[in-house]
Amino acid sequence: MSFYEQLVTETADSREAFLAIPLVRTTIRNGAPRSLYLNFLSEAYHHVKHTFPLLALAASRTPDERYQDALVEYMEEERGHEKWILNDIRALGGDPDKVRDGQSGLACRIMVGYAYYAIEHISPYAFLGSVHVLEGMSVLLADKVADAMKASLGLESDTGFTYLRSHGSLDAEHVAFFRTLVDGFDDPKTQRIIVDNAAVFYRLYGAIFQDLGARAELTHAA
Repeated sequence: MSFYEQLVTETADSREAFLAIPLVRTTIRNGAPRSLYLNFLSEAYHHVKHTFPLLALAASRTPDERYQDALVEYMEEERGHEKWILNDIRALGGDPDKVRDGQSGLACRIMVGYAYYAIEHISPYAFLGSVHVLEGMSVLLADKVADAMKASLGLESDTGFTYLRSHGSLDAEHVAFFRTLVDGFDDPKTQRIIVDNAAVFYRLYGAIFQDLGARAELTHAA
């Protein structure tokens, strides 16, 4: 078994727990209101804008040149993706300036804060746990969610879904790149850091969707 296969196997329970979150399940099947989708994009903006700085931080904290090279390649691909999200918000009638100047919910702030902490105080390799979760879930869910949202909102075009569509297809290539990268790590300590932090990021990323679901229920009740 390759290390990537081991990573997938050892985090299977965490992945299934994420997929069992009610908001994730119902959105894949039925889509969601425009307001909820805009709230999702707002949260996405506030963690995606940190991707480039986090990659740069990890690259600056590791002496592993193979890992550094991979991080630099990721940086070239990821830079500016938060602007796509603001464009999607604008296309769907939201206020991108308000999102840009505001802040995320608590769950998103905790996830981002932990990402910085993990790189600085656990290991630069810990960030690969985040990459595995966020890119893996994008490949699995992004196109399905975009299709369900378009149907529920009665939209014909992909206007407003640039971020989801790009990450559904783009991240498939990234996952292949990620698999090659992590299969090159044969140190058990490094492997354990990546596995453990993938499990952490499933919980932290899932908390964002639980928070979105709770906020949506409060709005509906009001």
